[in-house]
Amino acid sequence: MKIARKIDVNDNVAVAIKNLSAHEVIIVDNRKIELKENIKRGHKIALKNIEKGKNVIKYGYPIGHAIENIESGAWVHAHNLKTNLSGINEYTFKQNINKTYFEDEHKSFKGYLRADGEAGIRNELWIVPTVGCVNGIADAIINKFKRRADIKKVDSIDVFKHNYGCSQLGNDHENTKMILGNIIKHPNAGGVLILGLGCENNSMPAFKESLGSYDKNRVRFLVAQEVNDEIEEGVDLLKELYQNMLHDARVEIPLSKLRIGLKCGGSDGFSGITANPLLGAFSDYLISQGGTAVLTEVPEMFGAETILMNRCRNKEVFNKTVSLINDFKNYFMSYNQVVYENPSPGNKEGGISTLEDKSLGCIQKGGNAPIVDVLKYGELLKKSGLNLLSAPGNDLVSSTALGASGCQLILFTTGRGTPFGCFVPTMKVSTNSQIYDLKRHWIDFNAGVLLEDRPEKIVLNKLIKRIIKVASGQLVNNEKNGIREIAIFKSGVTL
Repeated sequence: MKIARKIDVNDNVAVAIKNLSAHEVIIVDNRKIELKENIKRGHKIALKNIEKGKNVIKYGYPIGHAIENIESGAWVHAHNLKTNLSGINEYTFKQNINKTYFEDEHKSFKGYLRADGEAGIRNELWIVPTVGCVNGIADAIINKFKRRADIKKVDSIDVFKHNYGCSQLGNDHENTKMILGNIIKHPNAGGVLILGLGCENNSMPAFKESLGSYDKNRVRFLVAQEVNDEIEEGVDLLKELYQNMLHDARVEIPLSKLRIGLKCGGSDGFSGITANPLLGAFSDYLISQGGTAVLTEVPEMFGAETILMNRCRNKEVFNKTVSLINDFKNYFMSYNQVVYENPSPGNKEGGISTLEDKSLGCIQKGGNAPIVDVLKYGELLKKSGLNLLSAPGNDLVSSTALGASGCQLILFTTGRGTPFGCFVPTMKVSTNSQIYDLKRHWIDFNAGVLLEDRPEKIVLNKLIKRIIKVASGQLVNNEKNGIREIAIFKSGVTL
């Protein structure tokens, strides 16, 4: 196993695979380099002298510039490296698409085929509140229903609590309605009780109208202020939904029906070397099967956005990608915040120094397929292939947005570890074996073996098999641990 890895031939830094000591000698490109200081695993080592003001190159691209002279063998991090990012940029479309090819038969999974032609990977019974005021009532309904019903054929029974649905205006209010509406019609739900209070501005009549068409066998409505005993009424409605779900059964469904969200959180210096490129390879594989992958976390595209822009399938998608990036930068600046206020303290501890460093690793999850569409926050997927989705980097908000866009499963890479789970199964993929061994009750798949020279093709095949099992009903850790939640993007005044 190598003890330091250079990612691209043009890089002037390498990543330490394990903790290294001062005066230790490493060999990179057949050159011996003596370390000037202790360097922690995941952190960067200068492979040559880098003059003050010159770019530090990783992944073949600048991740910032040196703010002092850096000697060969020195530690390169936030103390001697600064971002090159500033504000709004102008972009030119220079299409550069690399074709990917997989020699494989078309595969399938066992899922639930819904009346609208969509495919679910779970058959769950949900309560979705229109407003946060009824969160407690929803809990009481579920608890009473579980005591009374002989529940056998439901994968899970959950309420997806949130704090919104009232005291919101304009686009902020519309975002809440869209996200909740998309959750209600999600194919992983076999039945949904929509629970309102009765005086919220997300009123039931208006919300019902905003839903548009929906499967009337799968959805029920209850307004707490309009009935005498809302808990008893709620239990009766759940029983109706449950009876309808008893007829549901898993059937063979082609992978082309699978829509998977790509997410990272608690990233470290290995994210862009192991787990994220592995997800990129899976994304390319899924798309070759006719499926769909979705990349989000727009602030973690800053500094790497031109790579994505040049992979757009046409000028229209390129223009939508430019708007995606600049609209999010304008959002930052409207609150007098700089666009490069990232990475997090945990990211830095793990070896990520600048936003470009983080972003170039983050977009590895998108593989090499062309970008076919760009979605606004709250929009549903329309096109198979690689899509971009507008949402922030925040784990809870962006994962909810992925699920609400139509993704049945989220692949979530992490170097630091997180127990979080979204309203759809959230499969954790570790960037290193240490966090996998420490948190096996959080982590579902270990990509850290790629640091141990395990061939990527073997690891990818193992990941494909595991994902098909999960899509066919195998639980992931967030489901086993009962950790499932939603978070809606808040952007606006609160009355």
